[in-house]
Amino acid sequence: MYVLGIALAVTVVDQLTKLAVQQDMVLHESIPVIPGFFHITYILNRGAAFGILENQQWFFLVIALVLFLLYGLFRKQLPANPWVYGGSGLLLGGALGNALDRTFRGAVTDFFDFRIWPVFNVADIGIVVGVVLLLWYSWTHISDK
Repeated sequence: MYVLGIALAVTVVDQLTKLAVQQDMVLHESIPVIPGFFHITYILNRGAAFGILENQQWFFLVIALVLFLLYGLFRKQLPANPWVYGGSGLLLGGALGNALDRTFRGAVTDFFDFRIWPVFNVADIGIVVGVVLLLWYSWTHISDK
């Protein structure tokens, strides 16, 4: 239940932040928070990270669905470990947040802009941190098998 709670929390925060950006900004508007370093920039991304695989909405939706199916199939085999629960929840929540955008808006709303990195959102943070946590757990427990 922890995994789905984390996934739900990530999805809700992601969707609320995207809604705030959509309501308060116009597309391509950029608001400097720390000028030259960090801006809030409203863009729509029709691809994955760095805009790769642009307009492949079905591909990304299938990946999100597969992640949830795999979780459903293997949830009872997951180690009872906070790294695994946290990583899985963050990954699933991020995947769902971006899948909702792709389904209902046709593109993902991105807005965190550090100027030296592609613009991203809360769901992207969940995906990246979730994968890192799962990889960390795997790496540190590989000798347990």
